[in-house]
Amino acid sequence: MTTKTGTSGGRLLYGCMGLGGSWDTEPYGAQDIADAEAAIEAALDSGITTFDHADIYRHGKAEAVFGEVLARTPGLRERIVVQTKCGIRLADGERPGIYDLSGPAIALRVEESLARLRTDVIDVLLLHRPDPLADPDDIAEALMSLHRQGLVRRFGVSNMGAVQMAPLQARLDVPLAANQLEMSLQQRDWLEAGVLVNTPQAAANGFPFGTVEFCRANGISLQAWGALAQGRFTGRQETPGEVATARLISALADRKGTTPETILLWWLQRHPAAIVPVVGSARPERIRACRDAAQREPDLSREEWYELWLTARGAPLP
Repeated sequence: MTTKTGTSGGRLLYGCMGLGGSWDTEPYGAQDIADAEAAIEAALDSGITTFDHADIYRHGKAEAVFGEVLARTPGLRERIVVQTKCGIRLADGERPGIYDLSGPAIALRVEESLARLRTDVIDVLLLHRPDPLADPDDIAEALMSLHRQGLVRRFGVSNMGAVQMAPLQARLDVPLAANQLEMSLQQRDWLEAGVLVNTPQAAANGFPFGTVEFCRANGISLQAWGALAQGRFTGRQETPGEVATARLISALADRKGTTPETILLWWLQRHPAAIVPVVGSARPERIRACRDAAQREPDLSREEWYELWLTARGAPLP
């Protein structure tokens, strides 16, 4: 199979972690393929054409059922961007889960992902988690070999800070394309880091300050996993603050003629870093609820954006 050159683009990504059935090694079935097909169709109908995977999702079954859908749908591969990740090894028997970004491991995981996805090229490969034992020279050699072989077009990282990306970028012949981080109206450490500088709260924040700025300065796309905050503001609220935020989101959605899911995603997209949220629901109706975020410019004023932040924050700015 040959495919057109692809790069991650568009306002949204579809996260495929929910595809493939249960989180175990039991085989997937016909219903799992049908569910994946329905989710993919809902994403495409909503204007989403980049699909985000990882080799560990559902023990590889997420990639496998996606590959089944690709095989059954002529021409689909040429219309989409396929992104996957490697670097995490799930627990196996008595061996706990570990990270492995050694060169041979990266090459092996890519080979396995290509087979499951039934494609001859991965458009974007992300390194899933930082591996303390990783050697940047070894990683770069493995990535550039995959690139020269035409097996991977572009590379990125996930859950990494600026000081972890910089040594890798310096050794690659191609620029890093993306950094995927947890970012949402609920998970705001990435945003708080920038306003807590020179305050006592800064040390407790934990997010590596300068990461967002590094990505912006180097043209590295920020992808937001967990963008819908696991339904905290659009389905289940567990604290008074979440209830207040959900009410504000619902009121804004009514005012804008859209859905609460879209308001959540617009809040991320309104940031000047051009954040690309990942929509991870496997339910077609919830995927379609994000359609406006894929097809319309974020319709939030500065005042509305700040109101959402401060309501979720539950405290004034420093």
